[in-house]
Amino acid sequence: MSTGEMTHIDSQGRLRMVDVSEKEASQREARAEAFVSLSGETLRRICSGDIYKGNVFEAARLAGIMAAKKTWELIPLCHQLQLTGIEVDFFPDESKSEIRISSRVKTNDRTGVEMEALVAVTNAALTIYDMCKSIDRGMTIRNTRLTFKTGGKSGPFERG
Repeated sequence: MSTGEMTHIDSQGRLRMVDVSEKEASQREARAEAFVSLSGETLRRICSGDIYKGNVFEAARLAGIMAAKKTWELIPLCHQLQLTGIEVDFFPDESKSEIRISSRVKTNDRTGVEMEALVAVTNAALTIYDMCKSIDRGMTIRNTRLTFKTGGKSGPFERG
């Protein structure tokens, strides 16, 4: 299969789920990140636990983990995977008035976990927005991207 070949479209142009039944299971890992830009006051309140809806980071962490587990239900044609590990972490930066969200997802399966890692950080970012929108509607979610992956035929990837 060439890199440019459409794997989710058959010869008649119909959508299909790629058949991975002949592939060997292997250890796979993917990491992703997203950024939430917000006011300094909102960031201070999140970090001090002064958001009336509760602990923003823990709610967003759980939302990211739960979303990664449901990626196959959210993204058309994604395979349901047996995930072996999911981590979601937050790195507030007061000088930039932003939060970097990172995820790490692992499996021993026939296809990669890039989408699960991306869905985890996206849903965590959306949860931060939801929990803080009443005090800061100017928040921006940006730069959601894959930062690392291992496993599979395409080999490793690491964002420079």
